[in-house]
Amino acid sequence: MKPLALITGGQQGIGLGIAEALANQGFRLAIASRSAPTDASVTQALQTLGPDARYYRHDLANIAAIPTLLDSIEANQGPLDALIQNAGVAAKVRGDMLDITPENFDWIMGINLRGAFFLAQEVAQRMVATQSHYYRSITFVTSVSAQMASPERADYCISKAAAAMAAQTLALRLAPHNIGVYELRPGIIETGMTAGVKDKYDARIAGGLVPAGRWGQPADIGQAVIPLVTGQLAFATGAVLPVDGGLSIERL
Repeated sequence: MKPLALITGGQQGIGLGIAEALANQGFRLAIASRSAPTDASVTQALQTLGPDARYYRHDLANIAAIPTLLDSIEANQGPLDALIQNAGVAAKVRGDMLDITPENFDWIMGINLRGAFFLAQEVAQRMVATQSHYYRSITFVTSVSAQMASPERADYCISKAAAAMAAQTLALRLAPHNIGVYELRPGIIETGMTAGVKDKYDARIAGGLVPAGRWGQPADIGQAVIPLVTGQLAFATGAVLPVDGGLSIERL
């Protein structure tokens, strides 16, 4: 039996890039998002990923539904060996952080932090209670915004910084069980989420914002996940890996 990974938001963008990389590595896949199973992105992703991938509808904001999600995965495919907590949302409104409303703040925290944390918590509980022939891991896909501040989307940055600390504390808790916890920090990645700011970042990348001189691609994130989920960096649990073409390196 091949190892099994759950990827939230795995039907598109960065999540699909990760799913494709894991499929090529021999993983079975569980993909979860709030999209309908009949959504074009879902059906196309399943066609791309092949027969070892299954889709589960789940809204990260609904933490009460987490046990049902994991029960369904276990019944259909077995216990998880890896969780890649990738799904997230952007700020509802970009603008002056002094104008952020409690409703918008709570919405983004409910998904990027609260939903992500409690899914990881439940997965961790189940991993601790079982054994596997494979290395097991939990990976939080956050953002360079966990470290680099953007006042026009402060609520997003705060959610990612808090998720980064969730990864650190969970790494400490799970280290005695040989369950690795990692954090990936993508930079400027070309996906549907960034399509609306493409012209802005095209110009900034051309001007030297990203030392690598290009947009990141979902496949760049997918390749970075492989050594984490296969145990090649098992003794580096808690590691934070920027995947940003040098964007977050401090420069003079």
